[in-house]
Amino acid sequence: MQNVERREEIARLAKSARRLGFSSTVDRNTLLVRISEGLQRDWPAISAANEADIAAAEADKLAPALIKRLRYDEIKHAETLAGVADVIALKDPVGATRAHRLLDDGLVLKQITVPIGVIGMIFEARPDALVQIVALAAKSGNGIILKGGSEAQRTNAALVASMQKSLQGCALGSEWLLLLESRSDVAEILEMDRYIDLLIPRGSNEFVRYIMENTHIPVLGHADGICHLYIDKEADLTQALRVAYDAKTQYPAACNAIETLLVHEAVAKDFLPALSERFAESVVLHGDAQTAAFIPCVPYKDGDWEHEYLDLELNIRIVASLREAIDHINRWGSSHTDAIISTDEQAIATFFAQVDSADVFANCSTRFADGFRFGLGAEVGISTQKIHARGPVGLEGLLSTKYLLAGSGQVVGDYSGPDAKAFKHIELDPKESPDA
Repeated sequence: MQNVERREEIARLAKSARRLGFSSTVDRNTLLVRISEGLQRDWPAISAANEADIAAAEADKLAPALIKRLRYDEIKHAETLAGVADVIALKDPVGATRAHRLLDDGLVLKQITVPIGVIGMIFEARPDALVQIVALAAKSGNGIILKGGSEAQRTNAALVASMQKSLQGCALGSEWLLLLESRSDVAEILEMDRYIDLLIPRGSNEFVRYIMENTHIPVLGHADGICHLYIDKEADLTQALRVAYDAKTQYPAACNAIETLLVHEAVAKDFLPALSERFAESVVLHGDAQTAAFIPCVPYKDGDWEHEYLDLELNIRIVASLREAIDHINRWGSSHTDAIISTDEQAIATFFAQVDSADVFANCSTRFADGFRFGLGAEVGISTQKIHARGPVGLEGLLSTKYLLAGSGQVVGDYSGPDAKAFKHIELDPKESPDA
């Protein structure tokens, strides 16, 4: 499609998105119910498309981690639909009052939530991510442009075809939802800062960095998922072993799976042999020289601490203190998700305060870093940025705000100069009348 035609298509989407943003909760929830029912109805076609994508990916010898993210089986489909149901059940986020303030008699200020506008989602593999972002975009009143990787083209097309079919005759239409399939579309999207308000990339480190470095559109995302689990000297080692196993093996291709295990030297002698035995048949262990003194492991080499395996491989480092563990995480981590196992409340408090990550946990798996598990209904990704949204990004991360000021003829001149009136600046309950 030529550049002019693409821009016209996205301009129509932007207009449709504004209509979606003005719609009622009932209309948006009805839309999502229709989408969910359609995805159940069309599961055989979706499944067949995904099997074809998997077969092509295996024939092309794509990375096992990517193929695992690409797989969209019945279990993943059921989890995804449960996420849509949770989004439907969430309170309407649009129009919520963030601040309500009486500036002076008859002069009332409100800050309310509004949709961002048009969101561009560029992602590799992960068909479930497509459904999640569509659900969250619809609920939050945003238009959505989807560009998936070629490895998932059949699955993505089947999912969107199902949605488009379900939206026929719907009051809000389907123009707010657009799937792009051409490789050249990515370059065009990156230039459309006039129409697209936010880009959310999901994929490899190199892919996300490319997006960030080649557009003027604000980008929400993370480039790496280098997550850590620290086993403190006061850890319950039985608990530590169980959590470490889950954090690495439950779904190693996920960005919230641990890539490095830090172990306090006081418990290394007891903990590491047990860990090695538990991981022996499934996980390749990489360790520093101290680790190698206790268990067989692949010797550490430069770059391991900053390597994201996304597979059944794990770095191990022995540290002399909590301080050393925190310093390691803040230096080598990606500010994604890091956890401590300890019975020492002061150690946990220090870890919480000083680890500079979007998600910081104690005595549980890093795999809990997820919008669905956090009760957000679903997520569009996990942000490691500090501006706008951080951590799992659900509905709140797809909203902006605007101020509404209702007066009765006031002018700024009355509040300036030697006889200036004073502002009252009284905080009001969000439910109070503007005439308070």
